[in-house]
Amino acid sequence: MIISDNHKHIKNWPKDERPRERLFKHGEQYLTDTELLAILLGTGVRGESVLDLARRILHKFGGFPEMVHTDARSWREVKGLGDAKIAQIRSALEIGKRLFSKTTETKIRVAKAQDVLNLLKGRLRGNKKEKFLVVLLNSKNFLIRTIEITEGGVAEVRPLIREVISKTLEYFADRVICVHNHPSGDPNPSAEDRAFTNDLIKAMDYVGIKFLDHVIIAEESYFSFNESGEMGNG
Repeated sequence: MIISDNHKHIKNWPKDERPRERLFKHGEQYLTDTELLAILLGTGVRGESVLDLARRILHKFGGFPEMVHTDARSWREVKGLGDAKIAQIRSALEIGKRLFSKTTETKIRVAKAQDVLNLLKGRLRGNKKEKFLVVLLNSKNFLIRTIEITEGGVAEVRPLIREVISKTLEYFADRVICVHNHPSGDPNPSAEDRAFTNDLIKAMDYVGIKFLDHVIIAEESYFSFNESGEMGNG
């Protein structure tokens, strides 16, 4: 769809070219990323149509998956975006992420570290900060829920072992796998990772929770403390 420079305001466009009207006529699945984002934005800025603004935002971030891992400061660098528009976009992205998470978590069995990688690599890929998550399972290793505990390296989350235990008990999980990512791309554990895992093993054993593994994910690869034999149960 080509829009001339003379038609900066969507209200001046033919109705069948406006993103909102196209959505209702053809369905949202037929709209481009630019058109979907334009509907979220609602209006453009002085001298720039909402489609042009949407196109500029997509060019800056690279696409919707890349937008998920950006912070408010990056958004405020986009000329023409105020807090209201930023909040709308980030809320929509979070809704999409949660919907994907809920859909993914339906009737999934997590039996080995590769299953953990398959479950979470999309969520963690491209993230520039470490995230620490727990994968909560029932007695047959079927997924109950995946919960993000905090953002930051394991040295920072050491006091939150209590939070891991709390969430496990809250959701009546029988088993738990802890997961964090390495943005560096190297999944091998640091000395801090190993010390933290030892603390996790002791804490889980003390409260009687079956701690299956601590998995470190780095893009398409992983390190499993269980599979490496470092948890003592090979």
